[in-house]
Amino acid sequence: MKTTLHIMVRSILGVAAVLSTATGHAQQAPVKPVVIKFGQPAPGDFDAKNFVRDSAAAAVVLYDNGVARFRLNGTSFQMETERTTRIKILKKAGYDYATVEVPLYHRDGDEEKITALKGFTYNQAGGKIEKVKLESANMFSEERTKNVRVRKFTLPNVREGAVIEYTYSVTSDFLFNFQPWVFQRDIPTRWSEFRATIPEYFDYKMLMQGYQPLALQTREETGAQYTASARVQKADLGGSHSATETETIQARATAYHWAMQDVPALRDEPYMTTMRDYVARIDFQLAGERMPGQAYQNVAGSWTKINSLLRTSSEFGGLVDRAGFLDASLKPLIAQYPDPAARAAAVRDLVVKAVKYDGTNNYWATGPLKRSYELHRGTAADVNLLFIAALRQAGLPAEPVLLSTRSHGRVNEQFPMLDQFNYVIGVLPLADNKELLLDATEPLLPCGILPERCLNQIGRLIPTKEVEGRWVSLVPNQRHSHFQNISLAVDAQGNLSGQVREEHGGYAGAAVREKIQQVGEKKYVTELVGRHTNWEVPTYKFNAVELLNQSVALSYELRQSASTPGTAQEIYLTPLAIFGGTQNPFQHEHRTYPVDFGALTQDVIVITLTLPAGYTAELPKPTTIALPDNGGRYLYSVTNPVPGTVQLVSRLTFDKPVYSADEYENLREFYRRVLAKQSEALVLRKI
Repeated sequence: MKTTLHIMVRSILGVAAVLSTATGHAQQAPVKPVVIKFGQPAPGDFDAKNFVRDSAAAAVVLYDNGVARFRLNGTSFQMETERTTRIKILKKAGYDYATVEVPLYHRDGDEEKITALKGFTYNQAGGKIEKVKLESANMFSEERTKNVRVRKFTLPNVREGAVIEYTYSVTSDFLFNFQPWVFQRDIPTRWSEFRATIPEYFDYKMLMQGYQPLALQTREETGAQYTASARVQKADLGGSHSATETETIQARATAYHWAMQDVPALRDEPYMTTMRDYVARIDFQLAGERMPGQAYQNVAGSWTKINSLLRTSSEFGGLVDRAGFLDASLKPLIAQYPDPAARAAAVRDLVVKAVKYDGTNNYWATGPLKRSYELHRGTAADVNLLFIAALRQAGLPAEPVLLSTRSHGRVNEQFPMLDQFNYVIGVLPLADNKELLLDATEPLLPCGILPERCLNQIGRLIPTKEVEGRWVSLVPNQRHSHFQNISLAVDAQGNLSGQVREEHGGYAGAAVREKIQQVGEKKYVTELVGRHTNWEVPTYKFNAVELLNQSVALSYELRQSASTPGTAQEIYLTPLAIFGGTQNPFQHEHRTYPVDFGALTQDVIVITLTLPAGYTAELPKPTTIALPDNGGRYLYSVTNPVPGTVQLVSRLTFDKPVYSADEYENLREFYRRVLAKQSEALVLRKI
């Protein structure tokens, strides 16, 4: 998008564009900005004592500086962004940071351009600093998507202890493509700052995200000069000829400056969606333009605009009523299944058998639905838009819903931007204000259960009629459910033998079905046995693997030899530790972002032990452990149901799909206490 300033305009209308900054972070006292000289690394960059605290890191960002400004190219505005970065390589694992990728957007013959690219690698040898220059042989381009070309370069001669630095500038005509500034990486950052000077003609909305405080944040109203030039035709005594006219225009501008200091590495921890959801960054969205002599033009997206765009698109809304080619297949289902939910399940079964999901996530169909149906293969959009169209052809008023998968990132409800989404599902209204969420990409899931990759809190319904859309909750009713019923006999040597039946329901059942599909039943059991010491499973049997609305059941005979053979006066058993968890997934003392399980969780273990003749059991105490605010509960009980037997019951439930960072400490301690209880020994003593 090129924004043109007409050269003949000599006065500037006086209402400055408004930029909003939402941080929501406590701010530290202002600090003095860090300044480096490119091409001149500091002696401290090579002193090992300055990196003692970074012993776990592969590299450290010493300095990362970005500057964005606007300029006129003729009569069209461009954005120019400069970047200078210096990184210390600490280990071989940090060599990857010597390869840098710069995304460049292009469309309709226009493209972003990278200029002034320079880079150096510094190594200390014999008390001297060796300096090696980045050569053009280490630069290359890669077409990443239809509109994005990535420029890559690799700094040369990188070794442990090296310092690398690079600088470049990107010039862009696409003012909507204001790239975010990311303050945080998966390695520590000593200093990261970004400056942007934005003229009054442009209204950008800004969104700060992350969990790190700003060390510096300023906003200053200032002035700026822009020189416009244009070729014009002139006539004089010598005839008509062209000439270049220029004009210097004074405008108001707003100068922003943000910085973060000593930013810790962003850790990848259990039960996260994607690192993009938690990294400290600032995003920009072009909301409007106000050119001299013109009225303010709102260019930001809105749900009304998005609804209209998608509703009329031949790759989206224009397809949902184009399933007439399925009419002969659907008519019998309409007659056979009057209930909407049952009919939806039957239609889904037809689509699942006809078209296989190819693993590509998007919301635009790649072509006519009939083509995907005939090819028997398609993207998530091809499959699910076909499903929605088939439902509508079958008399069910299904509507499409946009969502962002867990690996793609969270959706910000305040930003009506299509770029936030990468997937489409369907929704079908049922009686009693209930809704059925619909996806046909995973044959191993029953109708109404979304794939786990879709469990990302909310989606946006795009109505097929000219009405307002709305947000749709993606939080599932189904759980990760695991039930184990174990009956074992203990002999005088401490050997165990008996029967085990375990059932995996909901999302746990889908995971087991997928594993069986990948490796087969025999290898599944072999891997199960391999996770335990001295286990033997002579026989086993699976049930309900094909019955998607039931739990997957596995029954097997179990034998486990005692680690220490021989008759003992006391036998120590920890059966719950065998069949339950052994390690707390929450290892770190602190966590600054949520724990996202995706769905509720339930894990129940019932163990009945038959004691050897002449032995009695010392029973542990029953326990109840609860999370605050009804977040979850653990129940442990042990009884003697009949003489000579002991029954242990362990019931663990997490009653929320997502726990905030403020709840992390309680969650971690809860898990620790659960595992401690499951590890308590049951003592059998000879009478």
